[in-house]
Amino acid sequence: MDKTRLSNKQITGILISGIIGVSACISLSSKDSKKAEDERPVVSSMTVSPPLPAAVAFCGRTIDLTRYHMHESFDRELSSFTYFHSTTLLLIKRANRYFPLIEPILKKYGIPDDFKYLAVIESHLDPRVSSPARAVGMWQFLEGTGRQYGLTITPTVDERCHVEKATAAACKYLKDAYNKYGDWINVAASYNTGMGRISSELTQQGVDSAFDLWLVEETTRYPYRIMAIKQIFENPYRYGFVLTTRDLYKPIKTKGISVSADIANLAVFAQKYGITYADLKRFNPWLRDRRLITGGKSYVLQIPEEDKLYYKQPNTYLHDSRWVVN
Repeated sequence: MDKTRLSNKQITGILISGIIGVSACISLSSKDSKKAEDERPVVSSMTVSPPLPAAVAFCGRTIDLTRYHMHESFDRELSSFTYFHSTTLLLIKRANRYFPLIEPILKKYGIPDDFKYLAVIESHLDPRVSSPARAVGMWQFLEGTGRQYGLTITPTVDERCHVEKATAAACKYLKDAYNKYGDWINVAASYNTGMGRISSELTQQGVDSAFDLWLVEETTRYPYRIMAIKQIFENPYRYGFVLTTRDLYKPIKTKGISVSADIANLAVFAQKYGITYADLKRFNPWLRDRRLITGGKSYVLQIPEEDKLYYKQPNTYLHDSRWVVN
């Protein structure tokens, strides 16, 4: 027998030693892994602070955000919109339908285009929304202010919910406020709390800008919210919002039907034009009742075209190329 061969006992001993050694290594490795996991756990997702610019453009002016209260206020609103995922996505989708209606009216009245974002934060671009304070519509007019700026409000009509007419009324207010202040930030703050309050506080606190005022929290946040949602709309991918053109809501073509006589039953009227009562209300959210009392005025009711009411083909209308990745 060859003496260089190992005995069975020796082989067994070597195998046992190896197993013990490997087990020890695994044990040490497991402990190290557990320690590393405790110190830096593996997570399925991360919440990171959104990138914050040092300055932003608003209404043709560069707003420096480096002062502590402005930096922190803008950060608060940008973080809120960035992580308010479903709502912020919905805002961009709706804007594809409503910005084409709003922008030309702002331009007609000489109001900076950036004020379309005021409608975004006021109502989430929902023309039917109503607040606890009874402000109504996309531009959130109180009844008295709505009437002051030319909107008809009756038991069967509420033009605060009429997108184009309410936008025109908002422009008149904004123009009046700018004539008073000559500063669009003060104008924006006044839209939230009223010109009387802003004028009084500017005088009492001895400053020129709403950025420097001590105000109730809602009004303090207001201009920063407008600027923050603008930042996301202009750079959605940077803040984690990934959309394609097909995700956006398409404008739906309608034809206008002028009426000057009362309509006793709007459901019957809708059926006459081949649509449902619900469709009539959706495309004319200013109709408040099941009937329309014209009171001697003429109104134009929008009737959607039947073949445009479907997404049988993906949406192809893109209002702003910055919103999508395709």
